[in-house]
Amino acid sequence: MRPTITAFECSPDGGKGLARDTRIRWALEEVTQPYDVRFVSFAAMKEPAHLALHPFGQIPTYEEDGMAIFETGAIVLHIAETRAGLLPVDPDARARAITWMFAALNTVEPPILDLTVARIIEGDRPWAAERLPLVLDRIRARLAQLSVRLGEAEWLDDVFSAGDLLMVSVLLRLRMSGLLDEYPNLGAYVARGEARPAYRRAFEAQRAVNAPTS
Repeated sequence: MRPTITAFECSPDGGKGLARDTRIRWALEEVTQPYDVRFVSFAAMKEPAHLALHPFGQIPTYEEDGMAIFETGAIVLHIAETRAGLLPVDPDARARAITWMFAALNTVEPPILDLTVARIIEGDRPWAAERLPLVLDRIRARLAQLSVRLGEAEWLDDVFSAGDLLMVSVLLRLRMSGLLDEYPNLGAYVARGEARPAYRRAFEAQRAVNAPTS
């Protein structure tokens, strides 16, 4: 049975590949697993049928053989653990790859998401101008640490893994900010992730649904 994921019927990112279903699409493409997509509207996301799959009314969700799970990291981990291609066979390397998955979502992504909040949601508040530099400083601190750790390596731990998949997905959110330009090795790292055929297929699939039409 093919897994089914949920995605925005009309994504707020306008097909830029930033919606979280793109991460799931990418993981499935890396392991060459065909899948189906069920598109949901913002209204449907708050209805009982979807809340039964995702109690917080968000996307994506993942259903397969009667199992239903939510949260992007959990879904990518499930895919990586049940199919070859995203986690090393060696136990130590496998543990390190999973560690990088958690680092991407729990350590690197939160300050990056805070930048969106500071600029878009809170941008008109009287204290926004004072808060924004603090947010940028927190992001730069994380990027500097990550840049040092990556060095001149191609991937975070020798070979591409689910850790890289999530880390690249997180860093892509900074593209419009210009912050990645301050760390050339991280910019090159993201470019390598984007160049992977599996990423291109995932990106094009999300863009085909959500990109504005002329």
